Amino acid sequence: MPRAWTGRVRGDLAVLDVESDPNVELALARLGLDPAPHLVATLQDLIVTLAAHKGGVGKTEFAKELGWLFAGVLTDLDWDRGGASRAWGYRHETRTNAPLLDAMEAGRTPRPLTGGPFRADLVPSHPDWGNNQPNDEYVTAQLEKWSAEWRRPLVIDTHPGGGEDANPSAAGAIAAAHVVVVPVPLETRPLEALEGMADELRAFPLLIIPNMVDAAPKKMVEWLTRISKTYGVPVGPPVSKYAWLSRRTLRMAVAARTPVPAKNRAFVDEITAVARAIVQYASNAREN
Repeated sequence: MPRAWTGRVRGDLAVLDVESDPNVELALARLGLDPAPHLVATLQDLIVTLAAHKGGVGKTEFAKELGWLFAGVLTDLDWDRGGASRAWGYRHETRTNAPLLDAMEAGRTPRPLTGGPFRADLVPSHPDWGNNQPNDEYVTAQLEKWSAEWRRPLVIDTHPGGGEDANPSAAGAIAAAHVVVVPVPLETRPLEALEGMADELRAFPLLIIPNMVDAAPKKMVEWLTRISKTYGVPVGPPVSKYAWLSRRTLRMAVAARTPVPAKNRAFVDEITAVARAIVQYASNAREN
């Protein structure tokens, strides 16, 4: 059950009390949004899943940035070494426990690792997760329970690929989500994968984000437009191609730098626009 809103009203503007929900207030501040009651309610139980049928489309970079912008918990369901957990500096081989595996096996809500001011809090993945995934319905139920108990945004990164049998944790995370963010470069293979995903997941709240956008050929833009219209999937704000992003080694969100360096400003503006679009999408869905 969502936490009751305990803000106060000044004129026609709802103002969130600092002590009522600091994570939601922080998210609204980072996104530059007014603390209106419907946005507060949306953020308190927001579940965002990053998913794609093809790897290498920018899912993990999005998850790291969105997790920080939402002042949320980043839950990493990608068991490969290139995932968010290792990028944030988590090393499973130095630990005696496996938070994700342990929580799923015990049916309990994990305590996220604290990310501090520069990273999202994290439920890290583990290499054994790939061979020890529960069924999709169980994953959905657990993620929804975690969200209800944390009462703050939950951002989930998934292993690329689809199908309940091949990737049940991704299927479960997609079913739990209020918004399923699908980054897609405007290239042949990513668009082919997107078309298959949009066809397979017609009943789910997908949001396409054109990513690593450069000078895309007209036919690729037309292809994306056709997918959007055919399957009724909205397209959100695009994110440009930034060569420095793939070489970056800092273990912090790009958006967390204060002040934001000039070379990073355009990317931060674009990913923040994506975050706002996610909140608007989820808010509209609540009202309809």
